[in-house]
This record gives sequence, C-alpha cells and structure tokens, in this order.
Amino acid sequence: MQLDSIDLRILDHLQRDGSLTNVELARRVHLSPSPCLTRVKALEAAGVIERYVALANAKALGLGLNVFISISLKEQGKESLAEFERRIVEHEQVMECYLMTGDSDYLIRVAVPDIGALERFILEQLTPIPGIEKIRSSFALKQVRYKTALPLPATAATPGPLPPTTPGLRPA
Repeated sequence: MQLDSIDLRILDHLQRDGSLTNVELARRVHLSPSPCLTRVKALEAAGVIERYVALANAKALGLGLNVFISISLKEQGKESLAEFERRIVEHEQVMECYLMTGDSDYLIRVAVPDIGALERFILEQLTPIPGIEKIRSSFALKQVRYKTALPLPATAATPGPLPPTTPGLRPA
C-alpha cells in the first residue's frame, strides 16, 4: 500500500491516541468522517494498522522491575531455535523477545514485581526450557525513553489541505 500524506497524518494521530473517534480524527486530518473512515479501514485491511490497544502502567500494576535477559542456546539449528521460541512465548512475563546477532542468541525483556519473582521466573520457567546454555540478566535502573509510535516520514506532521490522491476522497 502506497501511503500518502493524509494516510501518514491519520497514522500519526492514531499512534498517539488510538481511542480517537472517527469524527475527531477526521477533524484533525482535515477530512470529512466518511472518507476518513474509508482510509482507516484501508490501512487496517492492508495490515498497516495491526490492532488497537490500551497501554497499562507497569508500576501501577505492581510490575516495578524491568529486566533484560540475554540467552545463549547450546545449538543454533532451526529446530532448537523454533523450540525455544515456542516455549518462551508461553510466559506472560516476557514482554519482548528478539533473535539476536552477536554474543547471545536471544534478548528478552521481562516485567516482574520484584527480585523474588525474577528468581522464580528464571529458575522455574526459563531454565527448564531445553537447550539453554547461558542466561545473563541486566536490570533497568531507569526508563529514559519508552514509546510505541513508529517514526513516520516528516510529511505526516504537516497539517493543512492537501490535494486528493484517491478518487472520491477529498479533504473537507
């Protein structure tokens, strides 16, 4: 899907606040509600917009410890990697998991209430996964930046009337 500047403005606003009503979104991107909704539905259908979520505050939920864990496997064959990935996604504490290059095979981020919960996670849930050779943990002392909005081309922030690029979809 080729995104034009109106699509990018829609994405910019929805990434900042996914709870916007279509009417408010349309007002902000200078469209009437019907063409705005058509564009949002097209972005959803194309997979550009995957889903809408509410972002919860980890500390308010008692999850005050954010830990990054580097994991090295004994073998790096397809089966070993697939088995690790199948097992690691079963754990709710695992917020992110990445296959890495470099010294370790995977980097995971876990959210837990405290050191005791981290110890239980490592000993009872992580180490029983077959094929793990080495586990190294690093604690986040402070979250300097956290964002969920992906960077968009600069034209997304440029408000104002734009020429229509899709027949029948004209700015209001």
